Amino acid sequence: MSAASGGQADDAGIEVSIDGPVLTVTLSRPDRLNALTPEMHFALNRAFDRFDVDDRLRIAILMAHGRAFCVGSDLKAAAERRSRGEGALVLPAGGYGGIAVRFGRTKPVIAAVNGDAIGGGFELALACDLIVAAENARFALPEPRFGMVAIGGGPHRLVRAVGAKRAMDIALTARFLSAAEAFEMGIVNRVVGAGALDAAVRELSASVLRCGPGATAATLQIVKDTLDFPSLQDALARQEDAQSFTRWRASDEGREGASAFTQKRKPAWTIS
Repeated sequence: MSAASGGQADDAGIEVSIDGPVLTVTLSRPDRLNALTPEMHFALNRAFDRFDVDDRLRIAILMAHGRAFCVGSDLKAAAERRSRGEGALVLPAGGYGGIAVRFGRTKPVIAAVNGDAIGGGFELALACDLIVAAENARFALPEPRFGMVAIGGGPHRLVRAVGAKRAMDIALTARFLSAAEAFEMGIVNRVVGAGALDAAVRELSASVLRCGPGATAATLQIVKDTLDFPSLQDALARQEDAQSFTRWRASDEGREGASAFTQKRKPAWTIS
């Protein structure tokens, strides 16, 4: 999958490009299977910071160059860091990959998984709102096999995505999931041929962009908040407290959508 035009390379191994309302962030260390260095974590954090604050940007795509999506942390770089007497990995405010603990985000991010998403790479994909995978993609949290623990939110998000028993099976055995199995479990939203990944992701992003930006933000926040409330009753009671819901309620978006429907035209959404 290729990045959108106008991409800007980052010395840390990240490329960022903007195409209208779409921000594309590309992992660009194909020779190392896009293994993440400390510098890449901070570069990703900067990219997602920009996405959060720029109202012109409505959706982000996280993709990768080469035959792998991401194989997690660069263990060679970590060993070199230890040999220099440096401490543990320091992560940016957004957490692993600049996205793992970015809980206030109300604009969707799509992961375009072109190959192996292993360890932290799987955690990066899980932190996204939608995942489109090539049929050759594989997913795994192999850390326990090497005496390590997944610390980028992977186990936590897996429980929410597939339930405790299936999450235990994936995390405790460190086994690999095929794209088809990940789809069957509900981890992945779409599985397509490797050559169709770019088109599938662009089609999905276009579908999201056809919706009202305020309604999209409110819906995304409501879905995420539901996971944090102990009951459906609590989630419904707190729905209108969501900041993005309040902004949508105060906007003209609903009226514009209704007018467009009755007039048989496309809505003219505005960013507020």
